[in-house]
Amino acid sequence: MNRVLAHTGARYPIVQAPMGWIARTQLASAVSRAGGLGIIETSSGETEACQAEINKMQALNLPFGVNLPIRFLRDDAMLKFVCNSGVKFVTTSAGSPAKFIAPLKGAGITVYHAVPTVETALKCVEAGVDGLVVEGAEGGGFKNPEEVSTLVLLQGIRARSDVPMIAAGGICDGRGMAAAFALGAEGIQMGTRFVSCSESPVHANYKNAIVDAKETGTLVLNKKSTPCIRALKSERTRAIYDEGLMAPDALKGIRDVYFHGDMEAAPALAGQSAGLIDEVKPARQIIEETVAQFFAITGRLGGLASAKAFG
Repeated sequence: MNRVLAHTGARYPIVQAPMGWIARTQLASAVSRAGGLGIIETSSGETEACQAEINKMQALNLPFGVNLPIRFLRDDAMLKFVCNSGVKFVTTSAGSPAKFIAPLKGAGITVYHAVPTVETALKCVEAGVDGLVVEGAEGGGFKNPEEVSTLVLLQGIRARSDVPMIAAGGICDGRGMAAAFALGAEGIQMGTRFVSCSESPVHANYKNAIVDAKETGTLVLNKKSTPCIRALKSERTRAIYDEGLMAPDALKGIRDVYFHGDMEAAPALAGQSAGLIDEVKPARQIIEETVAQFFAITGRLGGLASAKAFG
């Protein structure tokens, strides 16, 4: 059996990324109802609000997960809450998961850690994670300044470890899913695609900016400092890119981007897959089209393999 499905309880191995403020019940429940796995964020730092969202998802009796971004958690309140909440699946990120693994697994929770390099992946496997979210440089949001593509990461990690991998970065449809599976992944995570879906709580201006973007429509910012991020091109992000450094408070206005549509209030986080997205669609349509395209491609490749032909 597909190990990601076994670990998540979802119908399809398609996971929604844990975007701060965005990845809450409205979006996560739409993804889970459609057969994917919705994830509740905690990176916003709004502990009580995120705990309430977890409770809402529990009440819906849908499969879902929670993300714990280690570096952004002020204390252990969220960790303790998750361990006592009945949550079954957690992704950790932004730091070493070593101290989190024992309490999470002690609570019966499956733990996947998000990794940007092969070296980090192997350290996490040694620490005892159940699986990995393999995040290539194509993805939006917080990035490793040493950019490694999803294509290379999946191959590099699979060559040295057999743990289940969820591929993230540059994937928004069945083509990307089929490619990821060919390289050893057993699931995919999509962020930019779900940010721009109908049920996403973000402003139409943000969704339309993703739809209108080209494959060259993002920039990696602040590579010589932290946080390093990938965001849509705009007057603000071009200025930051030219400067080379981002002000410490540059993301302060991110909620004005998300919920008020002011696309210059802060860098609008998005991945290179924005250039592949040309329409706002419901989460169910996105997932069903992704699955259908995945099976069409893998079916064709299976036929080639059976015939020992290249087409």
